[in-house]
Amino acid sequence: MGLFDIFRKKKNETVEQEAVSESTEILSESESNSDASEIEQSTAVSESTSTVTQPMMEQVGLVNEDEAKIWQEALDKQKTSTPQLTETETETETETETETETETETETETETTEQQIYDAGLKKSRTGFADRFNRFLANFRSVDEDFFEDLEETLVGADVGFDMAIKISDELREEVKLKNAKRKEDVRDVIIKKMVDLYEADGINEDATMNFAPKGQTTVILFVGVNGVGKTTTIGKLASKYQKAGKSVLLAAADTFRAGATKQLQEWGERAHVPVVAGKEKADPASVVFAAVEKARDENYDVLFVDTAGRLQNNVNLMQELEKMKRIIQREIPEAPHEVLLVLDATTGQNALQQAKLFKNSSDVSGIVLTKMDGTAKGGIVFAIRNEMHLPVKWIGFGEKASDLREFKPEEFVYGLFKELVES
Repeated sequence: MGLFDIFRKKKNETVEQEAVSESTEILSESESNSDASEIEQSTAVSESTSTVTQPMMEQVGLVNEDEAKIWQEALDKQKTSTPQLTETETETETETETETETETETETETETTEQQIYDAGLKKSRTGFADRFNRFLANFRSVDEDFFEDLEETLVGADVGFDMAIKISDELREEVKLKNAKRKEDVRDVIIKKMVDLYEADGINEDATMNFAPKGQTTVILFVGVNGVGKTTTIGKLASKYQKAGKSVLLAAADTFRAGATKQLQEWGERAHVPVVAGKEKADPASVVFAAVEKARDENYDVLFVDTAGRLQNNVNLMQELEKMKRIIQREIPEAPHEVLLVLDATTGQNALQQAKLFKNSSDVSGIVLTKMDGTAKGGIVFAIRNEMHLPVKWIGFGEKASDLREFKPEEFVYGLFKELVES
């Protein structure tokens, strides 16, 4: 099943769940009203039976006066004890039902949490994407050259990149005709399906998982990126995640040139209860990395995260500095670094793409961390990175909390971005 088919299936399931939920609420309300009516009728019958039984028995001479008193006392006891028993039974049933409902809610929450997080995190991107496409479709009259020019402009504006915009446009020329798409909705579905299909095709054999050293050895993960993209914050969030997962984590504050970078990382270390290796201000970053690698290896830490400087991406000195760090790491741990993660600010669009190209050429980048996706990011940057860079997005950030940094899941991303554009 292709990614687009998964998307359509997920959308259909969501629509069905919403319909079932509404039906269940209506049925529950109806049953509640019915149960209340039965209880009232039962109570009325019970009371009338209790008041009639004793006098009738006395009238027909089946009992004498003393026996009638005994009957009355028994009936009075029955009236007072029966409601108590009913209440106890009702409370037990209610508790059982509540426990069952709680278990069901917990299971449902576990199943839908990731989808809900992506749904909420991509709300602004989804709205921007939808608005852009709706404006494009508002001018739709026929599939001609003007149509394809407008489409390319719309896609570039959505940050999918010039190359992919042209590629989508070229492949759609025949497909739109074959599908005989004439309605706006049909044209829109064909465009989005083509985007998703190309995105999926570009990702064949892509490894989006994190690479770790063999058990008992230290995994070294190098973080690169320009200042202001959320690099240090990302390290802090991942440190918190892995520490909670039971791994021993060590941080290296090798961004010694940016004012406050070391302090910021130390604050994240305190929050996550993770130690930080730091040097003096303006110290040689490579010396900090050397000290951190030695400590991580000698004290058997599971993971070492290395924060690096992030001056202008075209600064030759910066690239040389990163290469020097890599040599020092490999001198102590030959297989390291096991990951070089490039942190990009998704809201910067094509600038982020240019940064990816420059860092990839000099730093052996193995994966991408996209931050600030809950902001004004247009979403298309994910398509452009895979199409032009062939680099996997491994993490995606939706907010400030550590839990807002999520493993990247293509199915959830596609659904979260397009769900309001494609009909079920």
